[in-house]
Amino acid sequence: MSRIGKMPIPVGDNVKVNIAANNVVTVSGPKGELSVQVDPDLTVEVRDGELVVSRPTDQKRHKAMHGLYRSLLNNMVAGVSEGFRRRLEVIGVGYRAQVENGVLELALGYSHPIYFLPPEGITISVESGRGKKTIITVEGIDKQLVGQVAAKIRELRPPEPYKGKGVRYVGEYVRRKAGKTAAR
Repeated sequence: MSRIGKMPIPVGDNVKVNIAANNVVTVSGPKGELSVQVDPDLTVEVRDGELVVSRPTDQKRHKAMHGLYRSLLNNMVAGVSEGFRRRLEVIGVGYRAQVENGVLELALGYSHPIYFLPPEGITISVESGRGKKTIITVEGIDKQLVGQVAAKIRELRPPEPYKGKGVRYVGEYVRRKAGKTAAR
């Protein structure tokens, strides 16, 4: 049995789970509502305040779907109750970020500013720290969407290996290279 799939998902008191007849699971909580279409071969039940996913056979496909949908449902329960957050830091002289009217404006060393409009359900905030670092926080209830938006922002100017300038995740290690040596 799938080690991840067989674990029950604890559902808090403030989270409501609705399972429709066509295997559409809707999870609603204080932060919002998410739904997913679960594979028709799997069964999803609420037992004793826990969400349980089970599969009919031990076929390879059923094992894969079992773990996948259990993880997706767990992320949905966590998202509607607590939410998800990814933090990025902007490092570089003259590199700036600010939010105006819900649009992220970035100055990343190009000849023009970059405007990033976040998708619905995502909020972006900017904290200007002391020194050269500016922190961009991406928040939302959908884990996949939060990660995708953070990756798109990082992709606008990934950290380069010589000076370390660019947009990176907080705590991300960037391997540095030695630059050119002066000729004598």
